[in-house]
Amino acid sequence: MDDPSVQPITDDLVLPFQIEASRLRGRMVKLGPALDEILTRHAYPEPVARFLAETMTLAMLLSSMLKYDGIFTLQTKGDGPVRLMVADITSVGDIRAYAQFDEEALAKAADDVAIAPAPALLGKGHIAFTVDQGPNTERYQGIVELYGKTLADCVQHYFRQSEQIDTGLTVSVDQETLPDGSKGAWRAGGIMIQRLPQDATEKVLGSGDEDAWRRAMVLLSSTTGDELLDPELAASALLFRLFHEDGVRVWQPKALRFGCRCSRERVSDMLSSLPREEVQDLKIDDGRVEVVCQFCSTAYHFDDADLDRVYGTAK
Repeated sequence: MDDPSVQPITDDLVLPFQIEASRLRGRMVKLGPALDEILTRHAYPEPVARFLAETMTLAMLLSSMLKYDGIFTLQTKGDGPVRLMVADITSVGDIRAYAQFDEEALAKAADDVAIAPAPALLGKGHIAFTVDQGPNTERYQGIVELYGKTLADCVQHYFRQSEQIDTGLTVSVDQETLPDGSKGAWRAGGIMIQRLPQDATEKVLGSGDEDAWRRAMVLLSSTTGDELLDPELAASALLFRLFHEDGVRVWQPKALRFGCRCSRERVSDMLSSLPREEVQDLKIDDGRVEVVCQFCSTAYHFDDADLDRVYGTAK
């Protein structure tokens, strides 16, 4: 691969690559404006925002290793301060995410977050990966217990336990610091390398060479957070910096963007499935029913005339 440093800088992408010497496959993710838009739509405390950003980054890495036409979802559920985190990505690159947390429990866990963020924030529970390709297809789901100090550790545990695939991961998340010392936009980056099961031909070619795998993991571990988050360092340039001695081939990057699938029509369908008496409890001070999307914080309002249309009782 030629030195790609002269190529235009690109953000919000997944870049597939292969290390030629060892035939290992990988993905790199860079998230900038799309990530920041998702997080700033919510008033998440810093530890929750950071953890949700890591969840989104891992979801992008994992989904890009699959061929699917639909929605990939990464979800964690536990008994800790962060009860639930959900990040999903469509096959066309629309991403969205949200978290549910207990603010009081979060404050009590503050001292433990820096030591072991996953158990401190999530507690005991599970991590689930789901691929939904529509109503006429079989839905795939993998579930494994939460195990590890970080969410990346939990994902690696899943591959060891459930898929038996060697997986290397590095993820970094941070908020930019502005010249006046205040916090700016969120950024995230990550790289995942996998050694897939080999057939007889691949073994002859040496794709399972242990030295090559260990070398790739050493190079991967040398990546710094600053490199992963630098908006001026292209994904292809960083991969070249890491793996150029072994040869690295990149494919066409996939663009990512914030995209929520909520709509007034979908909310109306949801309300129509509930007894109208229950819906009345959703009314706010002005007498309208309010439904707020958990993913994008968009508020949908329905007055009594709207509800008559929803329930087919309009005169």
